Amino acid sequence: MAGFEQRNFNNILHQIIKKSLFTERQVEIILNHKNLVEIEFGISKGAYFRQVSQSRNKLIGLYYSIILFRGLGVILPDDMDVISRLSEQISVIQDSDVFPEREEQIIDVMDKAIRQIVGM
Repeated sequence: MAGFEQRNFNNILHQIIKKSLFTERQVEIILNHKNLVEIEFGISKGAYFRQVSQSRNKLIGLYYSIILFRGLGVILPDDMDVISRLSEQISVIQDSDVFPEREEQIIDVMDKAIRQIVGM
């Protein structure tokens, strides 16, 4: 797992994962199953497939939650636009070297935007 983290998860992604509903291992499994990365997991097949099932169920729950809250008007079209723009920025940042002092600023801006969207 250490090699994967060094190649694909910079500090910003680590911080985002910590704030997400998913563990780093679950993110790795999802990326692996979507053929976005190839990872060797040093665990038994049974443990791996249990984690695959947990990851799949969490992802399904996430999509149903988005559908629910979008349908109920909790997540508005403008909110989805902000989320899309933030996601695009993460795609760019993922492959970039970011100075440590900028990492904190980026996470802070993202956190403020998400808290404003939530509005609770």
